Amino acid sequence: MKTISKIIAGLTLAGLVVAPSIADDKKDKKAAPVEAAKVYESEKSGSFNGVKLRYKTIAGETYLKNDDGDETAAIFSVSYLRTDVKPSDDRPVFFIFNGGPGSASLWLHLGVYGPKRVVVPSDAEDDGAAPFRLEDNPLSILDVADMVFIDPVGTGYSRAIGKGEGKDFWGIKNDAQSIAEFIRLWLVKNKRWNSPKYLSGESYGTTRAAALMEELQGGWSDIAMNGIVFISSILDFQTARYQPGNDTPYISYLPTMAATAWYHGKVDKAGRTLDGFIEEVRGFTLGEYASALLQGNRLTDAEFNAVAEKVAGYTGLSLQYVKNANLRVNNMRFMKELLRDEGFVTGRLDSRYKGRDYEGTGDTFDGDPSGYGIDAAYTAGIYQYLHNDLGVDIERRYEVLSGTPGRHWAEPRKRGYSEGYPNVAPHVGEAMRQNKDFRVLVANGYYDLATPFFATENTFNANGIDTNRVTFTYYESGHMMYVHEPSLEKLVKDIRDFLSAK
Repeated sequence: MKTISKIIAGLTLAGLVVAPSIADDKKDKKAAPVEAAKVYESEKSGSFNGVKLRYKTIAGETYLKNDDGDETAAIFSVSYLRTDVKPSDDRPVFFIFNGGPGSASLWLHLGVYGPKRVVVPSDAEDDGAAPFRLEDNPLSILDVADMVFIDPVGTGYSRAIGKGEGKDFWGIKNDAQSIAEFIRLWLVKNKRWNSPKYLSGESYGTTRAAALMEELQGGWSDIAMNGIVFISSILDFQTARYQPGNDTPYISYLPTMAATAWYHGKVDKAGRTLDGFIEEVRGFTLGEYASALLQGNRLTDAEFNAVAEKVAGYTGLSLQYVKNANLRVNNMRFMKELLRDEGFVTGRLDSRYKGRDYEGTGDTFDGDPSGYGIDAAYTAGIYQYLHNDLGVDIERRYEVLSGTPGRHWAEPRKRGYSEGYPNVAPHVGEAMRQNKDFRVLVANGYYDLATPFFATENTFNANGIDTNRVTFTYYESGHMMYVHEPSLEKLVKDIRDFLSAK
């Protein structure tokens, strides 16, 4: 989390042609023996949403196998099953994961949903050093739903084993296929095939969730889902990937830049509210700004200057800076520029955070202050919780956020994750057309400069998605809105309302 490369890894596809003799040798080579899967169970109790209850935790590995019955991967997960009520087909189960795509599920596990929660400063201050606070989480939804936290291959304790290799699982489709198989196995083992089923992902985890819809519902062996909770979404990468000739990200990010400028006191707030201000910026962005970018050199000097003045006014940047950028300020330069005169940079995951760089003249920050502002607490928290509370005695490294999967991410037609614009949003639209009960909750942080809310709005208003079945919610925080106490409380309430709605 301390560098940009650890948050959004650059992903490439390596092609390999193998001579027949080498391929035969590889085929004949026997994989090392696979030890038995490790599973740790415990009985616990707690109070959630004012309801006292008992529950069972199952922390351990699930082995995936190939068509020949050989083990290929060990998926580590933590399940929470309420035990003081009779099993019922009405009780939902949530399958939850984070993003990266090299991130383990600890953020949503210890930030929102789980029975324990890591507490970090709510006012965007650095988390400092141990001891950190790991406390009971009375906001957990365990009273109304069972939960399964999944670490994909290469994250957490999950890994390729036997005849599997990491690269077999690192790609949008490969990743989704492996998680879909894990979900199928979990439903069989726990006899929950007829339970209402929900997915919840954050960041790249929303990409994963959308891709999973094709794998889960896209055939006769249909695992129909009741809904998805998307947290800080990125489904269409054209909306957020700066590449020459693509003006879409400038449109996507402008309202978040304006919200950030509002938060840091760089715009005129007189007579305005935050929501009203953002709505004003939305209108400008869809109208004058988008038109100006499309017109390019066809703009007259007067038209160019008029748009530049508005962009400067909304973003808190100097007029000359906006002109020098040809109306196009990318998010990384914005984070460095907004508070440059004060000696600070803003956060990317959460632009409420401020940090200091080694020197102030660069284009980008040294590290994301909203990343290093929370990662120590969450890392310590997951180790403390798994080992001390759940009795897990695995000694190998728990991969909190690894760049390894990202560096080896591969896509069909030899287009890596960092090339082109993957778009999984159409899977959501198709899922709605083929499942009348499928609904979506989309949670957005106003101060998220990683997956901006306006990009999400634009994505969901296209791609064949029925927005009558989409609920958009907003929070005065960033990518991980749950590190802000008021936003956490609102987020959980919104999730509960989503669950109870029909």
